[in-house]
Amino acid sequence: MTAPHAAAAPSAPETAAPAVPPVAKRVPVARTHHGDTFTDNYEWLREKENPDVVAHLNKEQAYTDAVTAGQEQLRTDIFNEIKNRTQETDLSVPSRKDGWWYYARMVEGSAYSIQCRVRAEGDGSNVEDWTPPVVEPGVDVPGEQILLDGNAEADGKPFFSLGGAAVTRDGNLYAYAADFAGDELFTVRIKDLRTGELLPDTIEKAFYGLAFSPDGGTLYYMVADDSWRPHQVKTHVLGTPVAEDQVLYQEDDVAMWTGFGLSADRRHLVVSIGCSEFSETRLLDFDAPEIGLQTLIPRGAHILYDAEPFLWEGVEKILLTHDRDAANSMVSLVDAAEFTKPLAEQHWSTVIAHDDTVRINGATVTATHMVVSLRKDTIERIQATPLAGLGTAGQASGVEPAFDEELYTASMGGSEFDSPVIRLVYTSDFTPPRVYDYVLPEGDAGGELLLRKETPVLGGYRSEDYVATREWATADDGTRVPLSVLRRADLVRDGSNAGVVYGYGSYEVSMDPGFGVPRLSLLDRGVVFVIAHVRGGGEMGRHWYEDGKKLHKKNTFSDFVAATDWLAQSGWVDPARIGAMGGSAGGLLMGAVANLAPEKYAAIVAQVPFVDALTTILDPELPLSALEWEEWGNPITDPEVYRYMKDYTPYENVRAVAYPKIAAVTSFNDTRVLYVEPAKWVQELRAVSTGTEPVVLKIEMDGGHGGASGRYEGWKTRAWDYAFLADAIGATTLR
Repeated sequence: MTAPHAAAAPSAPETAAPAVPPVAKRVPVARTHHGDTFTDNYEWLREKENPDVVAHLNKEQAYTDAVTAGQEQLRTDIFNEIKNRTQETDLSVPSRKDGWWYYARMVEGSAYSIQCRVRAEGDGSNVEDWTPPVVEPGVDVPGEQILLDGNAEADGKPFFSLGGAAVTRDGNLYAYAADFAGDELFTVRIKDLRTGELLPDTIEKAFYGLAFSPDGGTLYYMVADDSWRPHQVKTHVLGTPVAEDQVLYQEDDVAMWTGFGLSADRRHLVVSIGCSEFSETRLLDFDAPEIGLQTLIPRGAHILYDAEPFLWEGVEKILLTHDRDAANSMVSLVDAAEFTKPLAEQHWSTVIAHDDTVRINGATVTATHMVVSLRKDTIERIQATPLAGLGTAGQASGVEPAFDEELYTASMGGSEFDSPVIRLVYTSDFTPPRVYDYVLPEGDAGGELLLRKETPVLGGYRSEDYVATREWATADDGTRVPLSVLRRADLVRDGSNAGVVYGYGSYEVSMDPGFGVPRLSLLDRGVVFVIAHVRGGGEMGRHWYEDGKKLHKKNTFSDFVAATDWLAQSGWVDPARIGAMGGSAGGLLMGAVANLAPEKYAAIVAQVPFVDALTTILDPELPLSALEWEEWGNPITDPEVYRYMKDYTPYENVRAVAYPKIAAVTSFNDTRVLYVEPAKWVQELRAVSTGTEPVVLKIEMDGGHGGASGRYEGWKTRAWDYAFLADAIGATTLR
């Protein structure tokens, strides 16, 4: 399919030979499961250390550069638009913890943030004590202490990412995890903030997650196994050899994910083990660590739950967010002693009952309130309820902060247990992120929103120049699929505009309203941008997710096509000028719709795409494969799952049709979706497609799952993706 172009790319000199795509050698490898044999000609591209593979990938990038050379000016324009709208010298809103205000600075010309802190005033007992200090961009703060300069850490390194940090309660030690390769394996160092010196303790190949014990003498951290599955919680006693670190917990079930954190009151280490369908929580009481980890509800009960322990009027309580007889989850309050009894004999007091129209995402506590994250009418919101009377007939009603917009996202931005305020982050598609402190309601008082910051947007941005509406597409089975439709307010509905459809649709992840500077560059070129809230996501509750996973996964793909059909018939766009975009599991979605309805798209951008899902999930030794069984099913043991996946996975279903322009964007060091998946996919597409449109592989040789590191490289990546789409759908000129 060829789309009209608003501005034609400069033609190449007549003497220049057309770019020729690299052709990988075919090395047939037969894979047989459940009586079915699939011959894979490109599996050898998995050999990451093979010089022939590296040489082939470099040829792919050279071909991509040649094919997209005419988009260079457009990429530069979009990059500059992003840059010119971004206040480069900026800082986060300070957050108070243990007598300090912590915040991050960004400096113009620097790619990474600088982590800082300054002393706090007051004892924290009054709302006024929680008013952040005035910290202005580019202005020195008296007493400011730099904890970590990401730019210094990244100097001379091909990649840098901060994977977490922790500070001891006395404020003396700072532990941080740095990734220098993009493989999400971190080096942990500990800095003495009194002297600025690094301790000799160095932990290599740690995973996400750091926490100090209350006395600051022990550091807890995570370790992943060879398949990048986090499976061990380890303890490092400061000053002892790392080789002597002890394993506090090890999870041997390859289908279970492990993580940890501190309870809200920091009296417990909370170890969470689970998958998408059930979980298990184990608590370490810091007042009695010799007892070891204590299990609350064992995984054998097949309950998906989160637990928040806290002390109330001298009694140890557990606040449970769970799906026991509650598909959308509910909240219960339980005395900790109840968990010593068989499950059937335990008494759980209902705090928030199950509701088919309300999805409970999670709950936490402060010293005075329960704070719940919930989703209603697709919108994520926050609700606060006093702890007094919780779970009894005297329980007070929950209070939600009120906002003006119809489509928005309000989420927790952090809280301290003893604070009278909680931090909220508010955003919508055209409202830049706002940071509020919400004064927790007490009787008739409180409930006040205190605006701390709205992210500045430069370049003359005005939210009233844009419109976001909620529309609905109708899927093949009659299901109504919500859409977020974004456009310029002055766009004429004459059927001539370009459109882009974006989707994800897996793991119960919701595509919530959120401001994005890069997206403005598409809208300002007359693009109607549609976010398709397809099944497999969490926008419409747990059932919405269940209806788009395992043996219902194809609903995700048909929902996306229905969203595309809505756009094509909406009167806003020319049906020949529609592009599609999605990443990771959304990249699988892109591959599936490319096979399902290639004629509906002028171009598709698949970012780090999971397009060879069946091959990956059939091999439990590959990174994270076994963890995927709860999402897609287990094709190793279940022939029905194998046949169902074989019928939709993109790589196996490339067919002899005319595919649109396709860009597969990946990173060599990605550990979540290996580069080999898109590398194989583009080879198969080129070999089988009957069309003439280019299929390119853009590969970042020094990046991870999120691409190259640093904000400028991130902007360049987004500019590349958007320029590829805009060029294909004829939306290259600013309106």
